[in-house]
Amino acid sequence: MYTDEYFMKMALKEAATAFEEDEVPVGAVVVVNEKIISRGYNMVEKLNDPTAHAEMIALTSAFNYVGAKYLPEATLYVTVEPCLMCAGAIYWSKIGRVVWGADDEKNGHRKTTGTAFPFHPKTSVTKGVLAEESAWLIKEFFRKKR
Repeated sequence: MYTDEYFMKMALKEAATAFEEDEVPVGAVVVVNEKIISRGYNMVEKLNDPTAHAEMIALTSAFNYVGAKYLPEATLYVTVEPCLMCAGAIYWSKIGRVVWGADDEKNGHRKTTGTAFPFHPKTSVTKGVLAEESAWLIKEFFRKKR
């Protein structure tokens, strides 16, 4: 049986790819029945598109994979707390579960939503899975930029 840590490590691999490509290192995977059906990492600079976040890439790929616009049986693993834009996309996907690593006080959805729950009412959330590893990657990226 696979664990949240296992799938978060897969998301961290995606984030590492972003890091190597000089993108903000956020990675995501979508899982259904313990199988990764899609992957994504930030491609904002590569695609010159501010909406090309890891979650958006992974969700779009998952919709195409299942041939539907809703993912109630899926879990999204993402290395950093989703931003407000991604939280909206997650809401509309009706995804069953969201798991994230590091909180993002500067750009995470909670900066705007506060204590309000931005996801679909049937979506469950787990926070802090491999948070230190996820936060380290982000901090290292911005440390190298300074």
